[in-house]
Amino acid sequence: MKAIHFGAGNIGRGFIGKLLADAQAELTFADVNQPLVDQLAHQQHYQVNVVGENARVEQVSRISAIYSNSPDAIAQIAQADIITTAVGPQVLSKIASTLAQGLIARFERGNAQPMNIIACENMVRGTSQLKQHVLQAMPIALHGWVEEHIGFVDSAVDRIVPPGTAANDDPLDVTVETFSEWIVDSTQFKGALPEIAGMEPTSNLMAYIERKLFTLNTGHAITAYLGQLAGYRTIRESILDPAIREVVKNAMTESGDVLIKRYAFDSQQHAAYIDKILTRFENPYLHDEVERVGRQPLRKLSENDRLIKPLRGTLEYALPNRHLIIGIAAALRYRSHQDPQAQEMANLLEEKGVTSTVNQVCGLHDQPELVAQIVNVYNAMQR
Repeated sequence: MKAIHFGAGNIGRGFIGKLLADAQAELTFADVNQPLVDQLAHQQHYQVNVVGENARVEQVSRISAIYSNSPDAIAQIAQADIITTAVGPQVLSKIASTLAQGLIARFERGNAQPMNIIACENMVRGTSQLKQHVLQAMPIALHGWVEEHIGFVDSAVDRIVPPGTAANDDPLDVTVETFSEWIVDSTQFKGALPEIAGMEPTSNLMAYIERKLFTLNTGHAITAYLGQLAGYRTIRESILDPAIREVVKNAMTESGDVLIKRYAFDSQQHAAYIDKILTRFENPYLHDEVERVGRQPLRKLSENDRLIKPLRGTLEYALPNRHLIIGIAAALRYRSHQDPQAQEMANLLEEKGVTSTVNQVCGLHDQPELVAQIVNVYNAMQR
């Protein structure tokens, strides 16, 4: 199995890339960071430090690396069996042109073998969105060929991989938590499903996408935003504060009640899933900073993301949402000089006021009473 993974950062090396390497794939990382590409190509191995329960060090070997926008990347796409990404939601559109050129080269070479592309991003059906970008970059005459031979497989991914100092001086080494989950839509594959340990196929992907989005992502973000307000630096420090923990757990319970109504999840099993996530946030070996988790607040406050989408669900099923509202208000209070989105949000709040900003960013124009509740909580919060 020839695999190309776009995104050679910590998540790419510590999660999806590692699973591909463990599956004995012929693995090539593709990235725009030329020094990183050069080091991976030269060294061809790195260590993954798994911390927490069952801590261990695992070696990833026999890898190669190429520059994402190079002719070499296009040539390799023309021959690959599987392509995965961990580049971030906002970068998917930027790699679409390279993917399109690779698929055109694949067609011109007469390669009719099925290939599957899986975007492993923190977003809902990211691969389907990537597919639209790729098709827009290709001649319409080839769209039918793509539909026949190329699978665009949506997935849900879950593993905390914070930036961290390696156990030694090798900058390629990466630290990850023990827990990981990679669930893929089995109905979207072309050809046989690849045998990759740790990749779980399902025919009901949306349930798992929303379970992760409404629980891990919702709780993680609220922990970061409340943590920054309280003056904490890390997720662990934040979640160990009893007041923050209570809000985070109750917010995940509110969003979980939506999932239980929508997908008939077992309530006791979902409560255990919430408790597991809280334990993961407490992991003393993961030095995960609130600024990393809270970054890009405009995206995280958008209509279909981790805060507003579960809030909409509580309206749909007439469920409580007080703690989700606290989390949303805290997100509006997030500030970071290193984050362009945080600066843009602060400017919006300054220029347009809280009500207009919530309507614009969160898409809640049709819920004036709910917006008023968010504004009241925001105004009551002290930085």
